[in-house]
Amino acid sequence: MNIIKIRTGDVLHLRKPHPCGCADFTVLRVGSQVRIVCRSCGRDMNIDRIKLEKAIKSITDADQALAQGKEQTE
Repeated sequence: MNIIKIRTGDVLHLRKPHPCGCADFTVLRVGSQVRIVCRSCGRDMNIDRIKLEKAIKSITDADQALAQGKEQTE
């Protein structure tokens, strides 16, 4: 069993989108339960790490997400 490396600030793209239509979430806290916030509507939720690891499609590191955010504002 591999444990996926998740850090605070990472952007997770999940397989199933949130009801608002966005599938991207930012990680706020990491532990046995992970706290994530929707990047579209701002809804935050706690989800079990095992359930979250199965739902992850891709991970963007916090550093890359910050760089992409700066590029979009310019």
